[in-house]
Amino acid sequence: MINATKSTRILCWFYGVSACALPLSGSAAQQAANASEPKPAATVQRDGQRDFDFEIGTWTSRVSRLQHPLSGSTAWVTYEGTTLVRASMGGRANLAELDIAGKAGAIAGVSLRLYNPETQQWSLNFSNLRSGTLSPPTIGRFADGRGEFFGDESLDGRPIRVRFVVTCATSDSCRFEQAFSDDGGKSWEVNWIATDTRVAVGVVPAK
Repeated sequence: MINATKSTRILCWFYGVSACALPLSGSAAQQAANASEPKPAATVQRDGQRDFDFEIGTWTSRVSRLQHPLSGSTAWVTYEGTTLVRASMGGRANLAELDIAGKAGAIAGVSLRLYNPETQQWSLNFSNLRSGTLSPPTIGRFADGRGEFFGDESLDGRPIRVRFVVTCATSDSCRFEQAFSDDGGKSWEVNWIATDTRVAVGVVPAK
């Protein structure tokens, strides 16, 4: 067994002469030993500021919408049109302009996406131009090529959770899916599916 004096000499040899200016107590020796152990590297969060760059440009949009969410109805309507996405503020924001129409009518709206560098999350803020106001935001980030965003709204006077998911099969084909939950996120009902296909530069999308 190594006695206290010998243990102190070993620590002196290991840490240098300055470590032996004063005798090391048992707790000090333990602290010195712990200091020599490698510390785990700090977790570095990824910067997602460029995560929406893929969407800059013009897209053909095909949309399916559940007419009466969370009502038991299974009646869907379809629309077709375009989505135009522009970058702003050096990539920390972008604006998507949606212009679609179908037998159920037309939808014109804008989605303002804003990046928060402190939380490294995006907020998605949508406005149907018919209302002239922004809906409560959904907030989230991309991970492994999948964007998930969550928020709280109300539907017919009752509180609901909102989930918005973005996935892209290729750089020219993306899917946007919205779902509602009225049980705190235990179950979800999808009510909006948009499939976007990139329009080649110089090509005017059909109306």
